[in-house]
Amino acid sequence: MNSVNAELHTFRSPKFRSVVEEAIKFFEDTPVHQLPPPSRFTGCGVYALYYLGEYELYARIARLNQNARVLPIYVGKAVPPGWRAARTTSTERKSLYGRLREHTRSIQQAKNLEIGDFRCRFVILQEVGTDLIVPIEATLIRKHRPLWNSVVDGFGNHDPGRGRYNQAQSEWDVLHPGRSWADRLRGKPPSLEEVVEKIRASLD
Repeated sequence: MNSVNAELHTFRSPKFRSVVEEAIKFFEDTPVHQLPPPSRFTGCGVYALYYLGEYELYARIARLNQNARVLPIYVGKAVPPGWRAARTTSTERKSLYGRLREHTRSIQQAKNLEIGDFRCRFVILQEVGTDLIVPIEATLIRKHRPLWNSVVDGFGNHDPGRGRYNQAQSEWDVLHPGRSWADRLRGKPPSLEEVVEKIRASLD
């Protein structure tokens, strides 16, 4: 039996990189809004949150974002319903706006964060363009290493529901307590000291 030559199976195309880079450039030139955005809109896509407040651990992030929103604290995506099973190409759903509203509620419930200290930007992708959602999100995360993606785990978590509260609180919930469902989790959480040390080491 012949061995597999991986080179004969490896697809490479500069066109793909070019399209993603074009989308990233478009994303970085989109308007910045308060969180949540001031009006509802439909569609799916990729978004970023920016911090501008006075929380001591995030001082470097806030300083970099004062004049221009250049360092996101979180990057996320909203995909069409049924996207994973390739069952839809429709974007007629408020999923991107809905995700931003979910994040707004999480931040509002946190005892040591203020929603007025956050801004957001986003790119809406439609029809076949929704296939770019994952590579755009991944590229932005690799480029910026947002703190709540790369260092502090758990910001995007949801209520696990009744019968699943034996889990531990996430690092984000230890650092920013207040989400009502997180208070019901009974597992052993990470220590606040460990989370703080991780943040300081990453922002040095």
